[in-house]
Amino acid sequence: MEITGPVERKMVINALNANVKVFMADFEDSLAPEWSKVIDGQINLRDAVNGTISYTNEAGKIYQLKPDPALLICRVRGLHLPEKHVTWRGEAIPGSLFDFALYFFHNYKALLAKGSGPYFYLPKTQAWQEAAWWSEVFSYAEDRFNLPRGTIKATLLIETLPAVFQMDEILHALRDHIVGLNCGRWDYIFSYIKTLKNHPDRVLPDRQVVTMDKPFLSAYSRLLIKTCHKRGAFAMGGMAAFIPSKDAERNNQVLNKVKADKALEANNGHDGTWIAHPGLADTAMTVFNEALGENQNQLFVTRDEDAPITAEQLLAPCEGDRTEEGMRANIRVAVQYIEAWISGNGCVPIYGLMEDAATAEISRTSIWQWIHHEKTLSNGKPVTKALFRQMLAEEMLVIQDELGEHRFSSGRFDEAARLMEQITTSDELIDFLTLPGYRLLA
Repeated sequence: MEITGPVERKMVINALNANVKVFMADFEDSLAPEWSKVIDGQINLRDAVNGTISYTNEAGKIYQLKPDPALLICRVRGLHLPEKHVTWRGEAIPGSLFDFALYFFHNYKALLAKGSGPYFYLPKTQAWQEAAWWSEVFSYAEDRFNLPRGTIKATLLIETLPAVFQMDEILHALRDHIVGLNCGRWDYIFSYIKTLKNHPDRVLPDRQVVTMDKPFLSAYSRLLIKTCHKRGAFAMGGMAAFIPSKDAERNNQVLNKVKADKALEANNGHDGTWIAHPGLADTAMTVFNEALGENQNQLFVTRDEDAPITAEQLLAPCEGDRTEEGMRANIRVAVQYIEAWISGNGCVPIYGLMEDAATAEISRTSIWQWIHHEKTLSNGKPVTKALFRQMLAEEMLVIQDELGEHRFSSGRFDEAARLMEQITTSDELIDFLTLPGYRLLA
């Protein structure tokens, strides 16, 4: 059981204290990489590793680590994101290299001294060559500091469509360091849209109905399990982004959804899973404990009896409606997320879900795809740039009404709407909203 979250001080403490085995401290999709937040995040992780981290809120409440906290793993940024504050020969270095170097250098001794080690999550990999590059980086760092090969360990997220066809090669390229692969489901859906953007028969429906029981996502999950277990690597399940509710009936619905989602993963043969909120830990842990019984993992689930999973299955179209409410919800989620991100907050609760960059990417690329292929909504309205702009203006008023005048006027919603309009109506699909968004960050 792994919990994920940004590297803010209070969240680091709460996550390490949660009823989970692992905390994945995230410099990637749940962090808006303002320079101060990146540096503070490294300080917070150093203090967590040393056991000295504490936090006092405005009311005077003190947060400290409990005995036996969760295992710490650091997720670095994707290779596409630069760190503009550090340059080499006049060019910004990759943010991922900066994140890796600081976390490794400042913590490897303390981690090894307490029987742990420098452990990483690698996101957004497109091809085995990236995995091979990371293997070189890890091996160089080990040699430079006289550490045995394999001291640095990593789990790699399979969250792009090209990577799902190269899992054997990725595991081989990182064989000295790899622990497992993870189903990064939200970014995978985003990558499906982006990779197949020119195929009108591969346009996805409302994002709310693109769930893990859909054939193309089920094939992805099962192939990842089969590939990992064949090679002796762990196969991690995906993120449950739900947030517990204070309303008892609503909370019961949330926990039932989490239970069903995690049961599907456990029954498929995953070895563990992700949650975004400590309040989901007991529910998800119970499901996996029941599935695993006395076993530590499910490496024995080989899926050898399955029919071969084909490219056609991995690329299969997804059935479902494109609705006006779905399009409007996409607009509201994306605008609110972009506003939070350019304001320095990368992990945002919106409508009962913990949204990060991946879900905002799905929201805006879905609409781009519908416009690009001149699709029609279930009520007969053709999706055009004009319709999108009209809905954007209308949904801005809804957001203002929901959040209140003060929050709206003191925020950066006009900038967020402009960026949303730019990346949704461009003739060519913008690769990542975080690239133009990064220019608006301090």
